[in-house]
Amino acid sequence: MPPADFSWQITLAGKVIAITGANRGIGLGIAEVCLANAAQHVYSLDRMEPGEETRALQQRYPNFHCLEADVTSETSVATALDRIVAATGRLDGLVANAGMTQHQPALQFDRDEVERLFGLNVYGSYFCAQIAARKFLALGIKGSIVMTASMTSYRPNRVRYDLP
Repeated sequence: MPPADFSWQITLAGKVIAITGANRGIGLGIAEVCLANAAQHVYSLDRMEPGEETRALQQRYPNFHCLEADVTSETSVATALDRIVAATGRLDGLVANAGMTQHQPALQFDRDEVERLFGLNVYGSYFCAQIAARKFLALGIKGSIVMTASMTSYRPNRVRYDLP
């Protein structure tokens, strides 16, 4: 156990964090928590344009930045992380949060739909984490990676009793 005077306060002071899909929803909430816990810079990597809530958070925290990035493209993610390091000199954490779901019975999904879902939710998260880990090693930084998963950020799951 740590000494009695150990501070259990969470702080991200001096840390630079990249969050995929942080222009809205859960990702935006994670960005706000990071900023409230003194992160030096927080970057949203997202394909979507920043909305009203994102701009409002940027007004409160000028160290919240938005970069366009497609997490299904390794080149796009690597370029975005390179831009962050060029601007700040470091990268301390990545939250692989971007994701989507399609609300329909599983028996109705065709191969293209499943591949699109896996491309973002599975492969996108994996390659974002891999690219960030390589960046941590190159920078000599003991970084952190957090992966989120939620189908209910958009709409709660519903039980279908009418299916056989």
